[in-house]
Amino acid sequence: MSNSNEIKSSRTRMLTEGGICIAMAIALSYIKIPIGLSFGGFGGSIDLVMVPLVVFALKWGAKWGCLAGFIFGTLKYFLASGFAVSWVSIIFDYSIAYAAVGLAGLMAVKDSAPGTKRSAVGALIGCVARFIIHFISGVTVYAQYMPEEFASPSLYSLFYNGTYMLPNTILCVLVVLLLAKPLRSIYLAK
Repeated sequence: MSNSNEIKSSRTRMLTEGGICIAMAIALSYIKIPIGLSFGGFGGSIDLVMVPLVVFALKWGAKWGCLAGFIFGTLKYFLASGFAVSWVSIIFDYSIAYAAVGLAGLMAVKDSAPGTKRSAVGALIGCVARFIIHFISGVTVYAQYMPEEFASPSLYSLFYNGTYMLPNTILCVLVVLLLAKPLRSIYLAK
């Protein structure tokens, strides 16, 4: 009977932490540095929304991290002034892109806290996975909006998504590195 209560308690804790991390990511989505055309970039913004998603994924694993990212991405579109040209771009650029951040959980360590190196690698995996989804969306969905000076949709998508994903990736990895040691006690509390 005790084992059943421990499983319920662990599941309740995971769902609670997931909800908190999603809420934190939503709140952080309102604090951003836009880097659209008027700011010298192509589009997007620099923010910290991936950090709580990565932290959650590193503790609970890729499956739950991807689910939290999917929920956040879908909510972000509707709650944080998302932009899309079609339902396909909503799914790619929000739901699937942020679900991919949950792949940071591939670096989760069962019954242990990931070290700083594993945390940084996990953050990098999640950020690169998100970039890949945005890149695919740029090549397929947004190719019709490509300026004439670009030779191919791939080059356009690389530049467009790279202008905001590279700084976001660097920022996310650095913040996760800074948080890795203080979060060890949280990772170990299951």
